[in-house]
Amino acid sequence: MNAVSYTTADIEELYDRYADMLFRIAYAELLKREDAEDAVQEVFFKYLRRPVSFREREHEKAWFIRVTVNVCHDMYRKRKKRDYTPIDEVTHIPDAGEDGIGIISNVLSMPEKFKTVILLYYFEDMSVEEIGESLGLSKSAVKMRLARGREYLKNDLGEGAEK
Repeated sequence: MNAVSYTTADIEELYDRYADMLFRIAYAELLKREDAEDAVQEVFFKYLRRPVSFREREHEKAWFIRVTVNVCHDMYRKRKKRDYTPIDEVTHIPDAGEDGIGIISNVLSMPEKFKTVILLYYFEDMSVEEIGESLGLSKSAVKMRLARGREYLKNDLGEGAEK
């Protein structure tokens, strides 16, 4: 692999293009603003330490998403004590309107394998193919996780409505 050098403008463009999306993914995984910010910072450090050239912008986007998810998993594993902030104490959920707060809290409480694909599909407007490429999953695996995630949300939201 050839070494790639970047100008400050190149780095700023990459950051502007991906930082918000990566923050939302990291926040959904880690549930803490500071941890999500640290994860995004780590992703960009990894990119700068070992610059990679991509054939297409979609490959670049997939790389950033995959590395973000991996960094979040690493951070999660390194925690000695899993101290999460209860969702009702969260004061800021990115891009959530008043009507969407209930759904977002349910999405954030989903099992990780469903949560990630639901977030990427509905909140980041990625296609099934893009999600599969980003997460290293087949198209059918992404579709299955989406279907099971929707069913999970349907059951979860249905129980909340009955209470």
